[in-house]
Amino acid sequence: MQPRLDFFAEAPQLMKYVVSLNRAVEESGLDKGLLHLIKLRASQINGCSYCVEMHSREARDDGETEQRLYLVVAWKESPLFTERERMAFKWVETVTRIADAGVPDELYQEGLKHFSKEELVKLTVAVSMINTWNRLCVTFHAIHPVPTAKAA
Repeated sequence: MQPRLDFFAEAPQLMKYVVSLNRAVEESGLDKGLLHLIKLRASQINGCSYCVEMHSREARDDGETEQRLYLVVAWKESPLFTERERMAFKWVETVTRIADAGVPDELYQEGLKHFSKEELVKLTVAVSMINTWNRLCVTFHAIHPVPTAKAA
């Protein structure tokens, strides 16, 4: 796969606003570890290899365990996530696939058991932000350089 275009170069002013919103999400007060997990899960759903690699690496650099990172894709079957994280995964999956069934009232009520109303807004904007990055990266074939193997 070859990159199609550099979206930062083609629309620099608009991308400044995207980066600004991204920064606001990062500084919103949501737990950094939780943000890593939701970014990773949305990126898995959207098939964005660029973002899966980046958010896995960033989460690991910030202390997340390899085992939990491996199991994000199978979070429903894993005992390694808290109830709050599990609710965040449900929210990520529903908001990312919003065209399927919207956000059911039951999920909203369940969300309020784990997040304040303000946190649900922040969580939804965070999900929307990673979905924006995923759509840009998948559409325009953003790729990370392939790492070279270390000499034995």
